Amino acid sequence: MNEWLKSLKTGTPQEGYELAILLARKGVAYTQPAEDIRKKLRTEYDENADSLTLASQVIAIHFQTVAAANNYWK
Repeated sequence: MNEWLKSLKTGTPQEGYELAILLARKGVAYTQPAEDIRKKLRTEYDENADSLTLASQVIAIHFQTVAAANNYWK
């Protein structure tokens, strides 16, 4: 595997949130490495409110982790 995550430290909460989104996206790519299958599946969830809510929940959980790692930017 290619090492891409060097740190959870970010300069601002905005950068932390963007890192949380990246973590969520990378999690999907690790779970389903075939890009063509991910693209095919996207049409099944991109208009599904429950799926979008769950995606937001995953991002929120990652953001909690990043915020804690940054001492909540105090």
